[in-house]
Amino acid sequence: MLIGVTGALAVNRLLAGLLFDVRPEDPLAFASVAAVLGFVALVACYLPARRAASVDPLVTLRSQ
Repeated sequence: MLIGVTGALAVNRLLAGLLFDVRPEDPLAFASVAAVLGFVALVACYLPARRAASVDPLVTLRSQ
């Protein structure tokens, strides 16, 4: 995320024309986008991990 935020800050002048009602260097916008993306990444990792943890390893090994 740190690399993405740094890159976004570097190219914010190029994208300033596409932003409406938001300053290009608005810290609230950067923080909220980073928080939403972090939450989505955690959910995307948690759901398959929870499903995989519920499977018995012996049953999985015997089926292969």
